[in-house]
Amino acid sequence: MAPHKHKDKQDPANSSPEVVFSGEPPAAPTEQSDPAAVGASRAAEEPSAGSLAEQLQLLLTEKQELMNTLVRRQADFDNYRKRLEREREQDRHRAVESLLERLLPVLDAFDRALAGQEVAAHAEYRKGFELIRRQLWDALSKQGLVRIESTGKEFNPHFHHAIQSVQTSEHAEGIVIEELQPGYLFHERVLRPAMVRVAAAPGPRSAHASKLES
Repeated sequence: MAPHKHKDKQDPANSSPEVVFSGEPPAAPTEQSDPAAVGASRAAEEPSAGSLAEQLQLLLTEKQELMNTLVRRQADFDNYRKRLEREREQDRHRAVESLLERLLPVLDAFDRALAGQEVAAHAEYRKGFELIRRQLWDALSKQGLVRIESTGKEFNPHFHHAIQSVQTSEHAEGIVIEELQPGYLFHERVLRPAMVRVAAAPGPRSAHASKLES
């Protein structure tokens, strides 16, 4: 008798379900959104018109403060630059003034030499002295040196130093009748006053003459 062949049959109740892996995580269960809740959430996230206006005003205020700071810094820099230029110009003036003061005795020496009586034998030397003196004066005047006018002018204590008062009826009292040493200005400032003789009224010594020589 042929042996009975039994076929293994799986019991559906005892069998495990077959698991198939697709490589993707299982999808989360979807929840139905509440339209009212979504609208409220969006409204909370979006800034209000009042908040935007406050932020805009804050930005405008910060911008104005920065502009004010920039303007002040620019003004401070301009003032610093101008002050630096003034100081440099003052330093240059002081240097030129010091040089002019040292050259005035040289100019005086030329004036005294040329004030003497002309001698025919020394005519060529005199021309040379005059040329040098003229060149020296041109160089000094270009630097701002100006000679003070004295003879025939009214005595001015700011420009003149009275060495002597001379009684005379030929000139009005207080008029400079002779310049003993020229005075000079440098950029409208007295570099050296002129030494002069001043006319005084004839007769008893006047208070004006005493004041000049005091």
